[in-house]
Amino acid sequence: MKTEVNPKDTVRSEAFEMWMTSPMPMVTLTKTFDVSNLLKVGKKSGVKFNALLCWCIGKAATQVKEFYLLPEQDKLYHYDAIAVNVIVNNSEGGINSCDIPFTEDIAKFVHSYNNLTRQAAEECKSSFIEDSMIVGTSAMVQTELDCIVNQYTDKFCNPMVMWGKYRKGWLKTTLPISFQFHHVQMDGGHGAMFLELLQREIKNRE
Repeated sequence: MKTEVNPKDTVRSEAFEMWMTSPMPMVTLTKTFDVSNLLKVGKKSGVKFNALLCWCIGKAATQVKEFYLLPEQDKLYHYDAIAVNVIVNNSEGGINSCDIPFTEDIAKFVHSYNNLTRQAAEECKSSFIEDSMIVGTSAMVQTELDCIVNQYTDKFCNPMVMWGKYRKGWLKTTLPISFQFHHVQMDGGHGAMFLELLQREIKNRE
């Protein structure tokens, strides 16, 4: 459920006053992750790396309460649920967007991920969830990337997690991940907390 709230009744009241009218309110943090364990889990279970990573992103986001608040068109909204957006290459050479509802049940999440992304690729149609806070993702695996800074538009204030191709080393595989968020939604400390939680979920996944 999506509910409009009075910013003054939330912990983001001061941030709303400071950053809502800023011409560039987005913040980008980049961290290099050890994703060795996630590759092992994917190989053992037959689950795609990106599906596992998206589940870890959703899991980490649910542990930071600021993710449930989002500014939109000079207003602030509270959400009861989180979903992860995935960009899909479709059969016509274009792209489509899929919102995957997050659930603690990783098997159920992966099932939704596989079905929705396959449908988008085949039918060239996007699917959206209107009543969940969407964490956007974008995987540009054609090349290794050090950092990604997304465009800012007031039509899309959602947090965005982006990455390129992972890097295989002798002892571990690493992946730089960029995390972009609206300063009204959270501060840098909250963003850093999310990245630490994400690394923990990646390492602890079985």
